[in-house]
Amino acid sequence: MWASIRAGRPALLVIDAQRGFADPSWGPRDNPAAEANIVALIDAWRAAGDPIVLVRHDSIDPDSPLRPGQAGNAFIDGVDGPHDLLVTKTVNSAFLGAPALDDWLRAAGIAEVTICGVTTNHCCETTARMAGNLGYATDFVIDATHTFDRAARDGSVVPASELSRITGVNLDGEFARVRTTAEVLGERAPRD
Repeated sequence: MWASIRAGRPALLVIDAQRGFADPSWGPRDNPAAEANIVALIDAWRAAGDPIVLVRHDSIDPDSPLRPGQAGNAFIDGVDGPHDLLVTKTVNSAFLGAPALDDWLRAAGIAEVTICGVTTNHCCETTARMAGNLGYATDFVIDATHTFDRAARDGSVVPASELSRITGVNLDGEFARVRTTAEVLGERAPRD
């Protein structure tokens, strides 16, 4: 399979775009357009024949909707089609899953990654930080991610939109280029 990957093309990393994140137990979220933007990116990568890596969180928490065997472990509509690699993980970073993402990317001659998925400030941000530290040119498509409100230690609630904004600030220029779906799709001209 690796020999068929066109070296030099960016891989799309689709992080944890799973049905279980629709469970109300997660609480309020931001960016209702995230799923449509994720699917638009996947469609563009598939149309170009560029590498797609699907990442699935296989929770070890017995109460998690993301646990294997639960309906929530499945990918959302539009994601579970043709792809080049499936990485499963039990932690935040796709680089700490199986099979080893870094090994696969390097063997395929891929030096650029584009990240989208769920959640913005956990698995997506952690994967972007590791990608940047490992030397990959990384695009983080902020509007093709979403997250949930979080309680702070003092009991206050930090809105999901603020968490996403902070992730963008943390990543941009340090670990990744923070982009929008429109920006990324606008640059996806066919290459030989």
